[in-house]
Amino acid sequence: MNQLICPAQSMSGWVRVPGDRSVTVRGVLLGSIADGTSRLMDYLDCDDTRAAIHIMQQLGAGIRNEGHTLIVEGRGLRGLTPASAPLYCDSSGTTMRLLAGLLAGQSFASVLDGSPQLRRRPMRRVTEPLNRMGASISDRDGCAPLHIPGAMLRGISYTLPIASAQIKSALLLAGLYAQGNTAIEEPILTRDHTERIMELMGAHIQRRANLITLDPTPGGLASIDLTVPTDFSSAAFFLVAACIHPQADLRLKQVGLNPTRTGLLDALRAMGARIEVESVDDAGEPIGDIAVRSSALRAITVGGERVARMIDEFPVFAVAATQAQGVTTVRDAEELRVKESNRIDGLVEELRKMGAHIDAAPDGFVVEGPTHLRGAVVDARGDHRMAMALAVAGLIAHGETIITGAECVSKTYPDFFRDLARLAPEAVQ
Repeated sequence: MNQLICPAQSMSGWVRVPGDRSVTVRGVLLGSIADGTSRLMDYLDCDDTRAAIHIMQQLGAGIRNEGHTLIVEGRGLRGLTPASAPLYCDSSGTTMRLLAGLLAGQSFASVLDGSPQLRRRPMRRVTEPLNRMGASISDRDGCAPLHIPGAMLRGISYTLPIASAQIKSALLLAGLYAQGNTAIEEPILTRDHTERIMELMGAHIQRRANLITLDPTPGGLASIDLTVPTDFSSAAFFLVAACIHPQADLRLKQVGLNPTRTGLLDALRAMGARIEVESVDDAGEPIGDIAVRSSALRAITVGGERVARMIDEFPVFAVAATQAQGVTTVRDAEELRVKESNRIDGLVEELRKMGAHIDAAPDGFVVEGPTHLRGAVVDARGDHRMAMALAVAGLIAHGETIITGAECVSKTYPDFFRDLARLAPEAVQ
Protein backbone atom coordinates (compact mmCIF):
# COMPACT_ATOMS: atom_id res chain seq x y z
CA MET A 1 0.00 0.00 0.00
CA ASN A 2 1.21 3.47 -0.90
CA GLN A 3 0.03 6.17 1.50
CA LEU A 4 -0.15 9.81 0.42
CA ILE A 5 0.55 12.41 3.13
CA CYS A 6 -0.03 16.12 2.46
CA PRO A 7 1.01 19.08 4.62
CA ALA A 8 -1.40 19.60 7.51
CA GLN A 9 -2.81 23.10 7.92
CA SER A 10 -3.40 22.40 11.61
CA MET A 11 -3.73 19.52 14.08
CA SER A 12 -6.27 19.51 16.87
CA GLY A 13 -8.49 17.23 18.91
CA TRP A 14 -7.97 14.17 21.04
CA VAL A 15 -6.97 10.59 20.35
CA ARG A 16 -6.88 7.36 22.32
CA VAL A 17 -4.22 5.18 20.75
CA PRO A 18 -4.52 1.37 20.88
CA GLY A 19 -3.59 -0.82 23.82
CA ASP A 20 0.01 -1.59 24.65
CA ARG A 21 1.56 -4.33 22.52
CA SER A 22 4.13 -5.35 25.14
CA VAL A 23 1.53 -5.68 27.89
CA THR A 24 -0.92 -7.54 25.63
CA VAL A 25 1.62 -10.13 24.47
CA ARG A 26 2.83 -10.73 28.02
CA GLY A 27 -0.74 -10.95 29.29
CA VAL A 28 -1.58 -13.57 26.67
CA LEU A 29 1.47 -15.73 27.45
CA LEU A 30 1.23 -15.49 31.23
CA GLY A 31 -2.56 -15.83 31.23
CA SER A 32 -2.22 -19.05 29.24
CA ILE A 33 -0.06 -20.68 31.93
CA ALA A 34 -2.05 -19.31 34.89
CA ASP A 35 -4.70 -21.23 36.81
CA GLY A 36 -8.17 -20.04 35.88
CA THR A 37 -9.51 -17.40 33.50
CA SER A 38 -7.78 -14.08 32.95
CA ARG A 39 -9.31 -11.04 31.29
CA LEU A 40 -7.33 -8.47 29.35
CA MET A 41 -9.46 -5.37 28.94
CA ASP A 42 -8.70 -2.90 26.10
CA TYR A 43 -6.12 -5.27 24.65
CA LEU A 44 -4.34 -4.53 21.38
CA ASP A 45 -5.58 -6.38 18.30
CA CYS A 46 -2.78 -6.30 15.71
CA ASP A 47 -0.49 -8.63 13.74
CA ASP A 48 1.92 -9.20 16.65
CA THR A 49 -0.73 -9.95 19.27
CA ARG A 50 -2.66 -12.20 16.89
CA ALA A 51 0.50 -14.25 16.40
CA ALA A 52 0.89 -14.68 20.17
CA ILE A 53 -2.80 -15.56 20.59
CA HIS A 54 -2.77 -18.14 17.80
CA ILE A 55 0.36 -19.82 19.15
CA MET A 56 -1.04 -20.13 22.66
CA GLN A 57 -4.24 -21.60 21.18
CA GLN A 58 -2.10 -24.15 19.34
CA LEU A 59 -0.53 -25.01 22.71
CA GLY A 60 -3.93 -25.68 24.28
CA ALA A 61 -5.00 -22.38 25.87
CA GLY A 62 -8.59 -21.28 25.34
CA ILE A 63 -8.57 -17.69 24.09
CA ARG A 64 -11.47 -15.66 22.73
CA ASN A 65 -12.45 -12.03 22.51
CA GLU A 66 -15.60 -10.46 23.89
CA GLY A 67 -15.73 -6.93 22.53
CA HIS A 68 -12.66 -5.09 23.76
CA THR A 69 -11.80 -7.84 26.27
CA LEU A 70 -9.64 -10.89 25.64
CA ILE A 71 -10.64 -13.96 27.67
CA VAL A 72 -7.70 -16.28 28.37
CA GLU A 73 -8.48 -19.66 29.89
CA GLY A 74 -5.20 -20.72 31.46
CA ARG A 75 -3.87 -24.26 31.52
CA GLY A 76 -1.56 -23.88 34.50
CA LEU A 77 2.22 -24.05 34.45
CA ARG A 78 2.30 -27.69 33.32
CA GLY A 79 -0.92 -27.82 31.32
CA LEU A 80 0.20 -26.79 27.83
CA THR A 81 0.16 -29.44 25.11
CA PRO A 82 2.48 -29.89 22.11
CA ALA A 83 1.56 -28.24 18.81
CA SER A 84 1.25 -30.32 15.66
CA ALA A 85 3.27 -27.86 13.55
CA PRO A 86 5.94 -25.17 13.95
CA LEU A 87 4.72 -22.13 15.87
CA TYR A 88 4.65 -19.14 13.53
CA CYS A 89 5.52 -15.84 15.21
CA ASP A 90 4.95 -13.74 12.07
CA SER A 91 7.29 -10.71 12.45
CA SER A 92 7.05 -10.44 16.24
CA GLY A 93 10.46 -10.59 17.90
CA THR A 94 8.80 -10.11 21.29
CA THR A 95 6.61 -13.18 20.78
CA MET A 96 9.48 -15.38 19.61
CA ARG A 97 11.96 -14.40 22.29
CA LEU A 98 9.49 -14.63 25.17
CA LEU A 99 8.13 -17.95 23.90
CA ALA A 100 11.65 -19.35 23.76
CA GLY A 101 11.79 -18.89 27.53
CA LEU A 102 8.29 -20.20 28.18
CA LEU A 103 8.77 -23.31 26.04
CA ALA A 104 12.29 -24.14 27.23
CA GLY A 105 10.98 -25.79 30.40
CA GLN A 106 8.10 -27.76 28.90
CA SER A 107 7.97 -31.55 28.72
CA PHE A 108 7.61 -31.51 24.93
CA ALA A 109 9.49 -30.18 21.92
CA SER A 110 8.55 -27.08 19.93
CA VAL A 111 9.75 -25.19 16.87
CA LEU A 112 9.50 -21.39 16.64
CA ASP A 113 9.57 -19.81 13.20
CA GLY A 114 8.57 -16.54 11.62
CA SER A 115 8.57 -14.26 8.60
CA PRO A 116 11.70 -13.69 6.50
CA GLN A 117 12.11 -10.40 8.37
CA LEU A 118 12.01 -12.15 11.76
CA ARG A 119 14.39 -14.86 10.52
CA ARG A 120 17.04 -12.16 10.12
CA ARG A 121 16.87 -10.97 13.73
CA PRO A 122 19.45 -12.22 16.27
CA MET A 123 18.24 -14.90 18.68
CA ARG A 124 21.36 -16.21 20.41
CA ARG A 125 21.22 -13.31 22.85
CA VAL A 126 18.19 -15.22 24.23
CA THR A 127 19.06 -18.85 23.48
CA GLU A 128 22.55 -18.76 24.99
CA PRO A 129 21.45 -17.89 28.55
CA LEU A 130 18.49 -20.29 28.20
CA ASN A 131 20.92 -23.03 27.25
CA ARG A 132 22.91 -22.25 30.39
CA MET A 133 19.72 -23.11 32.24
CA GLY A 134 19.71 -26.50 30.47
CA ALA A 135 17.50 -25.78 27.46
CA SER A 136 19.60 -27.09 24.49
CA ILE A 137 17.96 -24.79 21.92
CA SER A 138 19.35 -24.96 18.38
CA ASP A 139 19.05 -22.32 15.66
CA ARG A 140 20.11 -21.51 12.10
CA ASP A 141 23.18 -19.28 12.10
CA GLY A 142 22.00 -17.54 15.25
CA CYS A 143 18.51 -16.87 13.94
CA ALA A 144 15.13 -18.60 13.64
CA PRO A 145 13.85 -21.23 13.25
CA LEU A 146 14.48 -22.23 16.86
CA HIS A 147 14.25 -25.92 17.82
CA ILE A 148 13.39 -26.22 21.51
CA PRO A 149 13.44 -29.81 22.85
CA GLY A 150 11.99 -29.01 26.29
CA ALA A 151 14.10 -29.78 29.33
CA MET A 152 14.47 -29.74 33.10
CA LEU A 153 15.80 -26.27 33.83
CA ARG A 154 17.89 -24.90 36.65
CA GLY A 155 17.94 -21.34 37.90
CA ILE A 156 21.00 -19.23 37.15
CA SER A 157 22.46 -15.86 38.02
CA TYR A 158 22.93 -13.92 34.81
CA THR A 159 24.12 -10.42 33.95
CA LEU A 160 22.59 -9.14 30.73
CA PRO A 161 25.33 -8.10 28.28
CA ILE A 162 22.92 -5.58 26.72
CA ALA A 163 19.85 -3.81 28.04
CA SER A 164 16.97 -5.93 26.78
CA ALA A 165 13.54 -6.46 28.31
CA GLN A 166 12.97 -9.35 25.90
CA ILE A 167 15.99 -11.31 27.16
CA LYS A 168 15.07 -10.53 30.76
CA SER A 169 11.48 -11.62 30.20
CA ALA A 170 12.48 -14.85 28.46
CA LEU A 171 14.68 -15.80 31.41
CA LEU A 172 11.94 -14.95 33.92
CA LEU A 173 9.44 -17.12 32.02
CA ALA A 174 11.96 -19.94 31.96
CA GLY A 175 12.60 -19.35 35.66
CA LEU A 176 8.99 -20.29 36.40
CA TYR A 177 9.95 -23.85 35.38
CA ALA A 178 13.44 -23.94 36.89
CA GLN A 179 14.76 -25.60 40.02
CA GLY A 180 16.24 -22.96 42.30
CA ASN A 181 16.30 -19.20 42.06
CA THR A 182 16.76 -17.17 38.90
CA ALA A 183 18.61 -13.87 39.30
CA ILE A 184 19.01 -11.36 36.47
CA GLU A 185 21.07 -8.21 36.63
CA GLU A 186 20.53 -5.64 33.90
CA PRO A 187 23.03 -2.89 33.04
CA ILE A 188 20.26 -0.27 33.06
CA LEU A 189 16.55 -0.48 33.80
CA THR A 190 14.41 -1.80 30.95
CA ARG A 191 10.64 -2.08 30.61
CA ASP A 192 9.25 -4.07 33.53
CA HIS A 193 5.83 -5.22 32.29
CA THR A 194 6.72 -8.90 32.78
CA GLU A 195 7.71 -8.37 36.40
CA ARG A 196 4.57 -6.34 37.13
CA ILE A 197 2.20 -8.94 35.66
CA MET A 198 4.01 -11.86 37.29
CA GLU A 199 3.84 -10.13 40.66
CA LEU A 200 0.09 -9.52 40.22
CA MET A 201 -0.27 -13.25 39.49
CA GLY A 202 1.49 -14.22 42.70
CA ALA A 203 4.99 -15.05 41.48
CA HIS A 204 7.74 -14.69 44.08
CA ILE A 205 9.63 -11.91 42.32
CA GLN A 206 11.68 -9.08 43.79
CA ARG A 207 13.60 -6.13 42.39
CA ARG A 208 16.49 -4.45 44.15
CA ALA A 209 17.93 -1.66 41.98
CA ASN A 210 18.98 -3.45 38.75
CA LEU A 211 18.72 -6.99 40.16
CA ILE A 212 15.57 -9.06 39.63
CA THR A 213 15.19 -12.32 41.58
CA LEU A 214 12.56 -14.98 40.94
CA ASP A 215 12.04 -17.72 43.51
CA PRO A 216 10.26 -20.96 42.63
CA THR A 217 6.48 -20.55 42.64
CA PRO A 218 5.17 -24.02 43.54
CA GLY A 219 1.56 -22.84 43.78
CA GLY A 220 1.53 -21.64 40.18
CA LEU A 221 0.21 -18.36 38.85
CA ALA A 222 -3.22 -16.95 39.66
CA SER A 223 -5.47 -15.58 36.92
CA ILE A 224 -6.00 -11.81 36.83
CA ASP A 225 -8.18 -9.10 35.35
CA LEU A 226 -5.89 -6.55 33.72
CA THR A 227 -6.72 -3.29 31.96
CA VAL A 228 -4.14 -2.80 29.23
CA PRO A 229 -2.94 0.82 29.09
CA THR A 230 -2.65 2.53 25.72
CA ASP A 231 0.73 2.14 24.09
CA PHE A 232 3.18 4.97 24.75
CA SER A 233 5.15 3.93 21.66
CA SER A 234 2.04 4.54 19.53
CA ALA A 235 1.28 7.82 21.30
CA ALA A 236 4.83 8.96 20.53
CA PHE A 237 4.00 9.74 16.90
CA PHE A 238 1.28 12.20 17.89
CA LEU A 239 3.46 13.70 20.63
CA VAL A 240 6.15 14.56 18.11
CA ALA A 241 3.67 15.63 15.42
CA ALA A 242 2.12 18.19 17.77
CA CYS A 243 5.52 19.45 18.95
CA ILE A 244 6.87 20.14 15.46
CA HIS A 245 3.70 21.40 13.75
CA PRO A 246 3.21 25.18 13.97
CA GLN A 247 -0.56 24.95 14.56
CA ALA A 248 -1.16 21.98 16.86
CA ASP A 249 -3.03 21.33 20.08
CA LEU A 250 -3.61 17.65 20.91
CA ARG A 251 -4.72 15.62 23.88
CA LEU A 252 -3.77 11.93 24.19
CA LYS A 253 -6.09 9.91 26.41
CA GLN A 254 -5.11 7.27 29.00
CA VAL A 255 -1.53 6.79 27.86
CA GLY A 256 0.64 4.20 29.56
CA LEU A 257 3.29 6.09 31.53
CA ASN A 258 5.44 3.27 32.85
CA PRO A 259 8.69 5.10 33.72
CA THR A 260 10.73 2.41 31.94
CA ARG A 261 9.00 3.45 28.69
CA THR A 262 8.84 7.24 28.80
CA GLY A 263 12.35 8.24 27.75
CA LEU A 264 10.94 10.12 24.75
CA LEU A 265 8.70 12.17 27.01
CA ASP A 266 11.73 13.20 29.04
CA ALA A 267 13.74 13.92 25.89
CA LEU A 268 11.03 16.13 24.37
CA ARG A 269 10.69 18.06 27.62
CA ALA A 270 14.46 18.57 27.66
CA MET A 271 14.12 19.96 24.12
CA GLY A 272 11.58 22.51 25.34
CA ALA A 273 8.34 20.78 24.33
CA ARG A 274 5.08 22.14 25.73
CA ILE A 275 3.76 18.95 27.30
CA GLU A 276 1.52 18.50 30.34
CA VAL A 277 0.59 15.19 31.96
CA GLU A 278 -2.75 15.07 33.74
CA SER A 279 -5.09 12.63 35.49
CA VAL A 280 -2.42 10.11 36.43
CA ASP A 281 -3.78 6.76 37.66
CA ASP A 282 -2.16 3.44 38.48
CA ALA A 283 -3.94 0.11 38.06
CA GLY A 284 -0.93 -2.15 37.72
CA GLU A 285 0.58 0.31 35.20
CA PRO A 286 0.69 4.11 35.58
CA ILE A 287 -1.68 5.90 33.18
CA GLY A 288 -2.30 9.55 32.35
CA ASP A 289 -3.66 12.02 29.81
CA ILE A 290 -1.12 14.08 27.88
CA ALA A 291 -1.72 17.56 26.45
CA VAL A 292 0.84 18.70 23.85
CA ARG A 293 1.07 21.87 21.75
CA SER A 294 3.27 23.40 19.10
CA SER A 295 6.75 23.92 20.51
CA ALA A 296 10.09 25.52 19.70
CA LEU A 297 12.55 22.67 20.14
CA ARG A 298 16.26 22.83 20.83
CA ALA A 299 18.82 20.11 20.16
CA ILE A 300 19.96 17.67 22.84
CA THR A 301 22.23 14.65 23.17
CA VAL A 302 20.65 11.27 24.00
CA GLY A 303 22.69 8.36 25.32
CA GLY A 304 23.19 6.05 28.30
CA GLU A 305 20.21 4.90 30.34
CA ARG A 306 17.67 6.97 28.41
CA VAL A 307 18.29 4.90 25.25
CA ALA A 308 16.63 1.77 26.66
CA ARG A 309 13.66 3.85 27.81
CA MET A 310 13.00 5.15 24.28
CA ILE A 311 14.49 2.46 22.02
CA ASP A 312 11.28 2.11 19.99
CA GLU A 313 10.79 5.86 19.61
CA PHE A 314 14.02 6.82 17.83
CA PRO A 315 12.50 6.87 14.32
CA VAL A 316 10.05 9.59 15.28
CA PHE A 317 12.60 11.25 17.58
CA ALA A 318 14.81 11.69 14.51
CA VAL A 319 11.93 13.57 12.86
CA ALA A 320 11.66 15.83 15.92
CA ALA A 321 15.41 16.47 15.72
CA THR A 322 15.08 17.79 12.15
CA GLN A 323 13.01 20.68 13.58
CA ALA A 324 15.18 21.40 16.63
CA GLN A 325 17.63 24.28 16.78
CA GLY A 326 21.19 22.95 16.80
CA VAL A 327 22.82 19.53 16.52
CA THR A 328 21.05 16.55 18.07
CA THR A 329 23.20 13.48 18.76
CA VAL A 330 22.07 9.94 19.54
CA ARG A 331 24.65 7.48 20.83
CA ASP A 332 24.68 4.06 22.59
CA ALA A 333 21.79 2.96 20.36
CA GLU A 334 23.44 0.29 18.18
CA GLU A 335 20.44 -1.94 18.94
CA LEU A 336 18.57 0.11 16.32
CA ARG A 337 20.49 -1.80 13.64
CA VAL A 338 18.78 -5.11 14.49
CA LYS A 339 15.15 -4.05 14.83
CA GLU A 340 12.49 -4.74 12.18
CA SER A 341 14.84 -2.90 9.85
CA ASN A 342 18.24 -1.28 10.25
CA ARG A 343 16.72 1.86 11.72
CA ILE A 344 19.94 3.86 11.69
CA ASP A 345 20.78 3.49 8.01
CA GLY A 346 17.09 3.48 7.07
CA LEU A 347 16.36 6.75 8.87
CA VAL A 348 19.36 8.43 7.29
CA GLU A 349 18.47 7.35 3.76
CA GLU A 350 14.75 8.09 3.93
CA LEU A 351 14.94 11.41 5.81
CA ARG A 352 17.69 12.63 3.47
CA LYS A 353 15.21 12.16 0.61
CA MET A 354 13.08 14.75 2.41
CA GLY A 355 15.99 17.17 2.83
CA ALA A 356 17.02 16.34 6.39
CA HIS A 357 20.61 16.92 7.47
CA ILE A 358 21.22 13.59 9.16
CA ASP A 359 24.30 11.36 9.32
CA ALA A 360 24.72 7.82 10.60
CA ALA A 361 27.08 6.78 13.39
CA PRO A 362 27.94 3.21 14.39
CA ASP A 363 25.71 3.49 17.46
CA GLY A 364 23.25 6.21 16.49
CA PHE A 365 22.91 9.31 14.34
CA VAL A 366 23.49 13.06 14.23
CA VAL A 367 20.87 15.57 13.02
CA GLU A 368 21.38 19.27 12.33
CA GLY A 369 18.28 21.44 12.43
CA PRO A 370 15.97 23.07 11.91
CA THR A 371 15.35 21.94 8.33
CA HIS A 372 12.54 22.75 5.93
CA LEU A 373 11.53 19.24 4.84
CA ARG A 374 10.18 18.57 1.37
CA GLY A 375 7.79 15.89 0.21
CA ALA A 376 9.30 12.81 -1.41
CA VAL A 377 8.68 9.16 -2.20
CA VAL A 378 9.97 7.26 0.82
CA ASP A 379 10.11 3.58 1.71
CA ALA A 380 8.79 2.19 5.02
CA ARG A 381 11.20 -0.75 4.63
CA GLY A 382 8.67 -3.15 6.11
CA ASP A 383 9.04 -1.36 9.45
CA HIS A 384 5.90 -0.09 11.16
CA ARG A 385 7.70 2.59 13.15
CA MET A 386 9.52 3.88 10.08
CA ALA A 387 6.21 4.18 8.23
CA MET A 388 4.56 6.19 11.00
CA ALA A 389 7.61 8.38 11.58
CA LEU A 390 7.77 9.26 7.87
CA ALA A 391 4.07 10.14 7.99
CA VAL A 392 4.79 12.59 10.81
CA ALA A 393 7.57 14.13 8.72
CA GLY A 394 5.15 14.44 5.80
CA LEU A 395 2.77 16.55 7.90
CA ILE A 396 5.23 19.46 7.94
CA ALA A 397 6.96 18.87 4.58
CA HIS A 398 6.48 21.14 1.57
CA GLY A 399 4.62 19.14 -1.03
CA GLU A 400 3.28 15.59 -1.07
CA THR A 401 4.94 12.62 0.59
CA ILE A 402 4.25 9.08 -0.63
CA ILE A 403 5.09 6.25 1.79
CA THR A 404 5.54 2.93 -0.01
CA GLY A 405 4.81 -0.25 1.96
CA ALA A 406 2.70 1.69 4.46
CA GLU A 407 0.55 -1.37 5.22
CA CYS A 408 3.21 -2.51 7.70
CA VAL A 409 1.59 -0.24 10.33
CA SER A 410 -0.78 -3.18 10.95
CA LYS A 411 2.00 -4.75 13.01
CA THR A 412 1.14 -2.53 15.99
CA TYR A 413 -1.28 0.24 14.96
CA PRO A 414 -3.73 -0.87 12.23
CA ASP A 415 -5.81 2.34 12.46
CA PHE A 416 -2.92 4.79 12.52
CA PHE A 417 -3.78 6.59 9.28
CA ARG A 418 -7.46 6.77 10.20
CA ASP A 419 -6.62 8.38 13.55
CA LEU A 420 -4.18 10.74 11.86
CA ALA A 421 -6.87 11.76 9.35
CA ARG A 422 -9.25 12.62 12.18
CA LEU A 423 -6.70 15.03 13.72
CA ALA A 424 -5.50 16.49 10.40
CA PRO A 425 -8.19 15.70 7.80
CA GLU A 426 -6.54 17.27 4.77
CA ALA A 427 -3.23 15.52 5.41
CA VAL A 428 -4.20 11.89 4.76
CA GLN A 429 -5.31 11.23 1.18
